[in-house]
Amino acid sequence: MSAPENLEDLYTGELQDLWSANDQMQRTVKKFVSKASDPALKEMLTNSQGGIAEHTDMLKQLLADSGEKVKKEHCKGMEGLVEEAVKHVIEEGPEKGPVLDAVIIAQYQRMSHYGIAGFGTAASFAGTLGLKDAQKQLKQATKDIYGSDQYLTKLAETSVNIQAEAEEA
Repeated sequence: MSAPENLEDLYTGELQDLWSANDQMQRTVKKFVSKASDPALKEMLTNSQGGIAEHTDMLKQLLADSGEKVKKEHCKGMEGLVEEAVKHVIEEGPEKGPVLDAVIIAQYQRMSHYGIAGFGTAASFAGTLGLKDAQKQLKQATKDIYGSDQYLTKLAETSVNIQAEAEEA
């Protein structure tokens, strides 16, 4: 992407970055499903792939609506988060069990927090640009992602982390 010259450039650049980030996260989450032991975690990871895909479709539509070429811009931020996630979950993580589930939750949340920041930023840009429908959609995506994050925090604190701690005993 060339240097942004105005808020419209920042907005479309954010959408392109988020598209790439979503694609990277979705591929990574797909790998995590088979590694998860906790049934609720496995179900959440499976279901979240559909949500990520829906958000990606929305990003593509918002790009088309903006008159910009519908393309993604490789997201180096998510690339780093994905590399860390793969390292900790797949390459160096335990084979199975509650400790691995805790690692999966931690890595998923790190990637989700990137999405919360990006979708929130894009919603703010859209609002300033007077793109009320886009702002509404981006705010809803931010809310969806935040809801998943809260669910995982609750799952970790009420089940997975407790099981992981007991496994050490």
